[in-house]
Amino acid sequence: MRARIAAAGGIDVGLVAVTKTFDARALLAAGATGCNAVGENYAQELVGKLDELGRAGLLGTVPEVHFIGQLQTNKVRALAGRVAVFETVDRASLARELAKRVAGARVLVQVDATGEPGKGGCPLAEVPALVDMCVAGGLVVDGLMAVGPTSGGPAAAAPVFRSVRALLDRLGLRVCSMGMSDDLEVAVAEGATQVRIGSALFGPRPPV
Repeated sequence: MRARIAAAGGIDVGLVAVTKTFDARALLAAGATGCNAVGENYAQELVGKLDELGRAGLLGTVPEVHFIGQLQTNKVRALAGRVAVFETVDRASLARELAKRVAGARVLVQVDATGEPGKGGCPLAEVPALVDMCVAGGLVVDGLMAVGPTSGGPAAAAPVFRSVRALLDRLGLRVCSMGMSDDLEVAVAEGATQVRIGSALFGPRPPV
């Protein structure tokens, strides 16, 4: 995976191993092989894995945990103290809940750059205001996160990722989290500083 990132022109690109639906051993494997972080999508699943690893005395070998799924405000309390970076802040109500429950939390604002139904994210034009709100509430905004288009391949993904990187630069932020197993090359070429990789590291996901 590091070779793929390097071949795409990536220098110092962070690698988040997406461990959702895999068991707790995947978090340990990610740490043992030098991934920068693990990414989880579901609050209850993440809490269960961390509790299991805690009972085994293995939490110290897990890299920092990023929450990368759509997050309901009523799940924030359960994740306080367990998540290093919340990557999917996409609305004012979530920003307020995080500021209340996890003071000083590191966050990324998720950008909806495709307009596809069912995908989370804040519309591009509204991102600056949401960033300002997060900062005013005491959250630490590291950068932006985006998911590429579902279809259309690299030709469709490139302008989406380009627009997110341009907005990141305009806002003076540093972390640009975009690119997954199928589109990481175009994401890196368009300026991703962090990619989120699941199946290319772990193989097909187990049935839920």
